[in-house]
Amino acid sequence: MNNFNISKSRRLRSTPFTSRIEKQGVKSYTVYNHMLLPTTFSSPQDEYLHLKKDVQIWDVSVQREIEISGKDAHKLVQLMTCRDLSKSKIGKCYYLPLIDSDGGIINDPLIYKLKDDLWRICIADSDVLLFAKGIASGRNLNVSIFEADIDTLAIQGPKSFKLMEEVFGKEITKLKFFNYDFFNFRKNKYLISRSGFSKQGGFEIHVDNFKAGLEIYDYLFEIGHKYNLKPSCPNHPERIEGGLLSYGNDMHINNNPFECGFDQYVHLDSDVEFLGKESLKKIKNNGIKRKLMGVKINTKEINLTDINLLDKDNNIIGDLRSAAYSPTFDKIVGIAMIKIEFCKDKENFNMLINNKNVKGEICKFPII
Repeated sequence: MNNFNISKSRRLRSTPFTSRIEKQGVKSYTVYNHMLLPTTFSSPQDEYLHLKKDVQIWDVSVQREIEISGKDAHKLVQLMTCRDLSKSKIGKCYYLPLIDSDGGIINDPLIYKLKDDLWRICIADSDVLLFAKGIASGRNLNVSIFEADIDTLAIQGPKSFKLMEEVFGKEITKLKFFNYDFFNFRKNKYLISRSGFSKQGGFEIHVDNFKAGLEIYDYLFEIGHKYNLKPSCPNHPERIEGGLLSYGNDMHINNNPFECGFDQYVHLDSDVEFLGKESLKKIKNNGIKRKLMGVKINTKEINLTDINLLDKDNNIIGDLRSAAYSPTFDKIVGIAMIKIEFCKDKENFNMLINNKNVKGEICKFPII
């Protein structure tokens, strides 16, 4: 596929780290939440191998944070998601689908509970701010809703733990998965969570001060050479293999959480009120007709305009949502929405790619 330049404008925001990553040789961007997201520095294959053995810094400021505060903050957040938050705790992060009245997925953010009346929703690529404001207005809720001026650095890879320990001390190694705390560095305080869009382990540093953000970014690279630290970005083959879904690619508003394998986050038997609860009950009772699955495709190159998965009689059984070349499997790995009767591990399919018939195999997550 051809690559095209992106024209910058005030609608398309940079981040505090854009000047740094451009000096470090970023090769391409995409647009995510009206903001620049780096997509390559060297090659996806080289960055994949490096991520699995060393440590990387990602500028993921595109994960904008919607702050909701006020007397009805908990009520509003609960209305937006099908996951029961009645026992949620300060200091923890919660992955959860945001649902509309028809049971469709609006977003799949990580939510941080800072206080009983203060939450931050770290969003994927869709306008959650407007969704939240619409519900609050319609329900006449006593809340304040705005996009917080926070930018995020992800420190990912197996050597991230030693790197972060050198900067923030031994205490940060005690931080459990999907927990957060506040850590100090040179008189600046950072909210740091044990999270990130990879399966290699790591942290996310949430920066609410431009100068403090550049200070920690530069210092990490000052000391990072001993860990082979490099600038990079979320890696598609790595996240596909791990079954980490990308909103807008693998799922969208016309998909429900059961189709996306989010059953554990759908609490229909609880007493909590949320949008789409009755719709999701109907969907569950009727059963789903399709589901996201992993796929392995016997080719090394693919054009995402060729998306149909076919059975032996050339009937369409699904559509490819994401795909990338995997150095581990030496073939394309992907995520596809498959008709439920074909959602079986090692089920075979065909694809017509560049007018050639290519075979593939359906598999569970993680892809192994």
